[in-house]
Amino acid sequence: MQYKNIIRILGLLVALLSVTMLPPAFVSLIYRDGGGVSFLMGFILCLITGILSWYPNRAEKGDLRAREGFLIVVLFWTVLASFSAIPLLLLEEPNLSMADAFFESFSGLTTTGATILTHIDELPHAVLYYRQQLQWLGGMGIIVLAVAVLPMLGIGGMQLYRAETPGPVKDSKMTPRIADTAKHLWYIYLSLTIACALAYWVVGMSVFDAICHAFSTIAIGGFSTHDASMGYFNSPQINLVCVFFLVIAGVNFALHYAVVQSRSLKNYLFDPEFKVFIAIQVILTAICFTVLMMSGTYIDADVALDQALFQSVSISTTAGFATTSFADWPTLLPLLLIFASFIGGCAGSTGGGMKVVRVLLLYLQGIRELNKLVHPKAVFTIKLGKKPLPDRVVEAVWGFFSAYAAVFVICMLLLLAAGVDDLTAFTAVAACLNNLGPGLGEVASNFAGLNDFSKWVLILAMLFGRLEIFTLLVLFTPAFWRS
Repeated sequence: MQYKNIIRILGLLVALLSVTMLPPAFVSLIYRDGGGVSFLMGFILCLITGILSWYPNRAEKGDLRAREGFLIVVLFWTVLASFSAIPLLLLEEPNLSMADAFFESFSGLTTTGATILTHIDELPHAVLYYRQQLQWLGGMGIIVLAVAVLPMLGIGGMQLYRAETPGPVKDSKMTPRIADTAKHLWYIYLSLTIACALAYWVVGMSVFDAICHAFSTIAIGGFSTHDASMGYFNSPQINLVCVFFLVIAGVNFALHYAVVQSRSLKNYLFDPEFKVFIAIQVILTAICFTVLMMSGTYIDADVALDQALFQSVSISTTAGFATTSFADWPTLLPLLLIFASFIGGCAGSTGGGMKVVRVLLLYLQGIRELNKLVHPKAVFTIKLGKKPLPDRVVEAVWGFFSAYAAVFVICMLLLLAAGVDDLTAFTAVAACLNNLGPGLGEVASNFAGLNDFSKWVLILAMLFGRLEIFTLLVLFTPAFWRS
């Protein structure tokens, strides 16, 4: 294991992270809210730490193997999210404990969107901006940006990309060189963010709110600059803009790239995962609308449709924005949407959950097993679209599903042992493991009421969700550490 090389890379990454603490300080200067000092101090501390880690090991260069790639990705998220908590710890208002500061920074960088903060409207603009920026940086995985930059510093990126890229097929690249792949992803990501911010501004948001909410929308994060989230604006037009860009961000970015390159929308229509993803959104919206109207929750059909569409897309894509307290809806709907978050977005998107393609493969495998019962001697092949898949891929998906369920159960049992009630424990773990944000019970609005032990468990769940289970789980195997 190339430990000195790993320390050198982490030092560079921490130094790069320090630069992200300057924009909040600049925002503080514009609004004169007094919150900029902690970000300047955080910038200095991160920069010094990064340089001290990098400089003694600057000559340690070498090709990264798969093991180093996995370790760097895990350390990347844990170390950078930990350093991201420094400005929050240094703040005078709000005065956060270590558990709270770490929870907020990990939630931001992993795009979970769960928060321990209350009275968000009264926070300094610098803090509001910083939370949204954290989600934006974490949305595509800062690691992809690092892969685009670090090759220029003598660090190969392919192993990092394979360890970080979500989805069952990790070896495919859109362009021959990994740095080009990362750059193309970020061009698309940045373009969508700018388009989303402009759309929010056109339909009535202030410039500050438009930029901040564009950050968390494209990242499918869910943080907002207001306690009432999107409900603060009370605007169907803003809701539609949010839904539109959440759906776009929930689609595989490689598919977006293919559409841009071919200049044809047919790529969307031929992609089986995309079709299933859209079908899920339509079905969920239809169910929510029907139940809301039949239960009399909303009298006006237009309002019911607006709320059903927004909440369905927001929760199922794992964004977690809210226009109303969906926990107060008829019991079927909150639980249905929480379960929908287990599916999440498409592979290669900024969404959380198990990913649509994995759930689709589990369904196809189930159908194949049923067919085998009827025709024991027949040979059935699982196809994704018209492409037959090797059994190794299907086995990997089943392994992922088993690991996902095991991590969920263990985290939930730990919360129950800490004294959390069953509904809160179940939905809190679902919200954090799926990188969703809001839950039910005590965590319907925020996670401030949980004890510190529960918060640390949920931080671990966020990491497992963001790193798609195996990337983190592989570090706990003895074989990983054998030379």
